[in-house]
Amino acid sequence: QVQLVESGGGLVQAGGSLRLSCAASGRTFNIRTMGWFRQAPGKEREFVATIAWRGGSTRYTDSVQGRFTISRDYDKNTVYLQVNSLEPEDTAVYYCNAQGESNYWGQGTQVTVSS
Repeated sequence: QVQLVESGGGLVQAGGSLRLSCAASGRTFNIRTMGWFRQAPGKEREFVATIAWRGGSTRYTDSVQGRFTISRDYDKNTVYLQVNSLEPEDTAVYYCNAQGESNYWGQGTQVTVSS
């Protein structure tokens, strides 16, 4: 089992920034990728970004390319999502995801962007 705990969400004005963190614990040696998804009210959960846990290669959804940056601290078992130039459309609950022996999810952290 892998446990994921997110932090860093909050209320910001449009154009602002936040850094989301996700700390992994448990059987982390089996993690292959970690990433972020988000779910806005009334919408399905959608992919935001992912990073290969060992190689560090990254992938983003088109709508956040150039504004969001995913990174990881391998020694701290933590993945980060730096979110810049936030837009009201980025308002959602952001969920951390880890894929390894199974698919694991955090509890989510709320990001609210006011116009």
